[in-house]
Amino acid sequence: MSRESFQNAIQELQTELIEMGEMVEQAIEQAVLSLKEKNVSIAKKVIADDILINRKRWDIEEKSLALIVTQQPVAGDLRKLISLLNIIVDLERMGDHAEGIAKITIMIGDMPHVKPLIDIPKMAQKTIDMLKRALSAFLTNDADEARQICKEDDEIDMLYEQVYRELLSFMIEDPKTITRATHLIWAAHNLERIADRITNICERVVFLVTGKMEYMDVSKY
Repeated sequence: MSRESFQNAIQELQTELIEMGEMVEQAIEQAVLSLKEKNVSIAKKVIADDILINRKRWDIEEKSLALIVTQQPVAGDLRKLISLLNIIVDLERMGDHAEGIAKITIMIGDMPHVKPLIDIPKMAQKTIDMLKRALSAFLTNDADEARQICKEDDEIDMLYEQVYRELLSFMIEDPKTITRATHLIWAAHNLERIADRITNICERVVFLVTGKMEYMDVSKY
């Protein structure tokens, strides 16, 4: 394989990575929409479509490993492929978290929410924004942007804590709300875990650019 063909193959893998990212973004958006509107049909589609995200991951992984084995890349090219392999694992896990939210929608069924959903959709919107930017930073080798995104994980953590405290107060005041409130806490926790996995992607971006693994302890910022 010529150098030009090799670079084209890497570019194609990056394009597939972005496609997988868009699939995950849609899964998050639709899962939270299903929760907000208590729409079981949307939830079931999110669950069914998770297999497509999984297949995309395995397809990208197979192609990436084939390039590593046959072309024996070094330096920046090898870091690019290693980073890509790690990122698709995190994307697949994010899809699993979105599926988890959809399953919560089904568990809730016709039960009314203990309160209008405000902060959980905010969490979803923020995580989707962070994910888009993290993948863009990967494509552009932007370590500074990756570090900035890691700082913003604190916003997700604060929203999660706010949701948790508020729902806990409902449970204390009225034990009849415990099941419904617990379901919403689980949903918020799934979003908090998605944001954590986005910081993993950002760590890979820094590795790609610097060649060093840098643990993004957001408490430092």
